Amino acid sequence: MSRLFGTDGVRGVANKDLTPELAYRLGYAGAVVLASAHTCGANKPKIIIGMDTRISCKMLEAALVSGICSAGANVTLCGVIPTPGIAYLTRKYHFDAGIVISASHNSYEYNGIKFFAGTGFKLPDQIEDEIEAIVQNFDMASETRKQGADVGTCVTMDDAAHLYEEHLKRRMSVDLTDYTICLDCSNGAASVIAPKIFEDLGATNYVIHNHPNGLNINKDCGSTHIEDLCRTVIEKKCDLGLAFDGDADRLLAVDANGNLVDGDAILSIIALDMKKHGELHDDTIVVTVMSNLGMDIMAKEQGLSLKKTKVGDRYVLESMLDGNFNIGGEQSGHVILSDHSTTGDGILTALALLRAITRKKTTLQGAASVISILPQVLLPAHIANENKTIAMEDTDLLAKIASFEEDLQGKGRVLVRASGTEPMIRVMLEGEDIEQITEMAQELVQMICEKYGSLA
Repeated sequence: MSRLFGTDGVRGVANKDLTPELAYRLGYAGAVVLASAHTCGANKPKIIIGMDTRISCKMLEAALVSGICSAGANVTLCGVIPTPGIAYLTRKYHFDAGIVISASHNSYEYNGIKFFAGTGFKLPDQIEDEIEAIVQNFDMASETRKQGADVGTCVTMDDAAHLYEEHLKRRMSVDLTDYTICLDCSNGAASVIAPKIFEDLGATNYVIHNHPNGLNINKDCGSTHIEDLCRTVIEKKCDLGLAFDGDADRLLAVDANGNLVDGDAILSIIALDMKKHGELHDDTIVVTVMSNLGMDIMAKEQGLSLKKTKVGDRYVLESMLDGNFNIGGEQSGHVILSDHSTTGDGILTALALLRAITRKKTTLQGAASVISILPQVLLPAHIANENKTIAMEDTDLLAKIASFEEDLQGKGRVLVRASGTEPMIRVMLEGEDIEQITEMAQELVQMICEKYGSLA
């Protein structure tokens, strides 16, 4: 049986892969494992829960609450709130654990359950394994559950989003009086607080995709579909645009000319600003193997070091903690600023980006000129989860990758990796000739799908 937890919690199609029964078991198991230390000081362990805006969140929340309370822990519900908001509230108010119901950038039919420890950090693999062991061996008929007065209770924290909003403005206040900004809230959790934060800081806002209906989260909007943001920035003559994903833990930006400023560029701008002001630890940025080769060139030119990890913001954070580095992230827009947060935070990153621009007295396009992004092609090979491991070990595929790398002659690269959250293998190529690397990527995708069955 494949591992239940991926790189960002447990994720799948709601009511098919991620069922209420599984959510109940995860709630029960999470309460048992994460509340074992029980340091919050209350009579019973306390767990806080937040969600994004997809239609299945309430269904899964009800099942989670039932499992948690049956294990004897109390629950506090926050409603719709960005993922980093739960990480902050868990730590700030001494909860034993936090849980977010979200599938991040995925479309509405997907959902996920991810856990935070009482420290506000995502769980290490060994703790997830403990939870998974209980879930896999769960017997609904004989499982020991609390009874009588030992059953947990459930309350609501009505001001949760406001508390998180005020925290962000305290941690990264910047005067935006002279800025006109377009905000794409992805019809997700950012819709709750992002417009108000930027308005409070003085910006003139044009807000798009901030009317969630349960079915439109991430649909042709947000950090995975920035076309509408690009158009709006140009039409409204904005200084820049900011795009969040469904749970607002990642950010991509658009300059005044409608050009994308991706996670690599955002990391570069913020890190160089931190270096200039003596805030960057060891002049180092933690990135993943997916970061563009342009990052390596920028780092060499600017006297920075890059520490590279495997893909996943959890692994970026682990490396940051191990080396005492205070900025890291991914090309996709997950940025972790560990002086201010325990996890990736799209709104915090946006404020840090704007602070860097204002401190340098430049525009976003001016700041982004520090890095040149090499042409890149990223294509998905949709195959069943159970076929991903064998596909990644296929000798014909490995030989073809080696052949392409030789053809690129050191002026590009090939990276093929199995997704940790979706049934696909991602094929990424970088190089100077976009037509060449596109053809290579398409050939690799075709090879994978023909041998292992396409789900597309």
